[in-house]
Amino acid sequence: MEKVYSNREVSIIFEKIATLLEIKGENRFKIIAYRRAAENISSLGKDLKSITEDGTLRDIPGIGKAIGDKIYELISTGKLEFYEKLISEVPESLLVLAEIPELGPQRVRMLWKKLGISDLDVLEEAARNKNLQKLDGFGPKIESNILSGIQKVRKHPFQGRISLGRAWNTASVIIEKMKDKPWLDKISPAGSIRRMKDTIGDIDILVASRDAERVMEFFVGMEEVHEVILRGKTKTSIRIGSHLQVDLRVIAPESWGTALQYFTGNQEHNVQIREFALDRGYSLSEYCLRATSEDKEIFFENERSLYEFLGLSYIPPELRQGKGEINLARNGELPELLELNDIRGDLQFHTNWSDGKASLEEMAKAAMQRGLEYILVTDHSHGLGITGGVTPDDLVEQGREIDLLNEKYEGKMRVLKGVEVEVKADGSLDLKDQVLGSLDLVVAAVHSSLRQERERITERYIRAIENPYVHILAHPTGRLIGERDGADADWDRIFKAAASTGTLLEINATPQRLDLPDNLVRRARELECRFVVSTDAHVMEHFDFLFFGVGVARRAGLTAADILNTWPWEKLINWKKG
Repeated sequence: MEKVYSNREVSIIFEKIATLLEIKGENRFKIIAYRRAAENISSLGKDLKSITEDGTLRDIPGIGKAIGDKIYELISTGKLEFYEKLISEVPESLLVLAEIPELGPQRVRMLWKKLGISDLDVLEEAARNKNLQKLDGFGPKIESNILSGIQKVRKHPFQGRISLGRAWNTASVIIEKMKDKPWLDKISPAGSIRRMKDTIGDIDILVASRDAERVMEFFVGMEEVHEVILRGKTKTSIRIGSHLQVDLRVIAPESWGTALQYFTGNQEHNVQIREFALDRGYSLSEYCLRATSEDKEIFFENERSLYEFLGLSYIPPELRQGKGEINLARNGELPELLELNDIRGDLQFHTNWSDGKASLEEMAKAAMQRGLEYILVTDHSHGLGITGGVTPDDLVEQGREIDLLNEKYEGKMRVLKGVEVEVKADGSLDLKDQVLGSLDLVVAAVHSSLRQERERITERYIRAIENPYVHILAHPTGRLIGERDGADADWDRIFKAAASTGTLLEINATPQRLDLPDNLVRRARELECRFVVSTDAHVMEHFDFLFFGVGVARRAGLTAADILNTWPWEKLINWKKG
């Protein structure tokens, strides 16, 4: 019987193809096309099999004829000749090497072509023998970092972790299939996915039901299931695809409040909350709260009731990290966290003027459909060569199109004029101040030379931040989750510069970025920075990424007052001009 591939598995295969093509040294546009296809497939709400059957495959953004034919071949036959040929030319084991933060596809190609290294063991031996230093760009520091990276990959291989966006999509599909069944009372994601952590190991789902056997029978029978790892009365683990594990727990309905609390917080939070309960004469478990003095069991319909019974304010899932949230809750000092509906505008998105896949009007309509009041067009400046970005003349022409749209929308939506200007290696900008000054808001970004030494790249960021025409620093660290670490910079200096100049720091909501990460957002807030949450949308569906950006902000304890795109557009423009 031929293998049936899920959307996520097809997405992973296309990501692998992109990485292998990059290692091989193929054309960058071809590599980008496969990465975009993988990203768009992973965010689909409809099964690829049904899409191929109804003939709407080419309607997916970024899916042209060549890639569409490959998807059809994979879905209809269970095989992909192009992928099989590729891995016969480029060892599939190189994908693991590319996960090492210090490497990436280009350096992996050097190791493979010049030293014949194609697996972790050989790489480790070469690094320990200082053989890597024979290659240009592989000094002692790089070699040391590679050895550290090898240990990290062995301990926590990224194949065992996926981005929050993909985990959430998978969990949502499962929950949607189960939620209305008559034998199920309640269902919720739990664990790190409910805390909105940027990467997820295993997906945890919690169910309240009095018919656990029926729940488990349905769960293991879903078409997405490729392997049943463990099947029990209260916990069943399945594998979806080659490595994604989903754990389902079933508890009695009366235990819902304590169980959801227990299976959501991280280890530190749960230890602290149990100690807090014990100090007040109660023993807390996933089943109930028990009064130690009289052996009395107390049940809660929801988590809020449990926290309030213990004398605490409700602690949102994102804050359950063991970082002082219990003391804040005891003193009534928890922040009123940012909510998705607080966001009024998106301050970074792309159109087909650069590397986006939809027209300006199509993107504006998509934003309006999601309730946004304004959007800032930020197509890449032309200096970022791979995007075919906008020139000064293009910005003038695009500005005319924006003016016409604003007339057409009559206040229902405001399209703001902007650009994502490239920060060059020396910290200067890709466009002249005169051009930047003609725009409503300017977003600056570092895309290249992220491996500059710490002092140099720090000065580069600060020079861009201090430019009076730069209002927002996009995806500051430049990280790509699972592919590339962020820049090694002095973030305290950068944050102090941003606070001093009033430059806003972006929380990029794209699941592969989630940048700034929540730990750096916390630090930047301590240094009195302010922020925006933007999607970096390249297709219409990407506006939905705001949900994940808000999750990062909530993990960092941000409120609506910390985020300037919670303001009306007029206030934002007046602030900028002031």
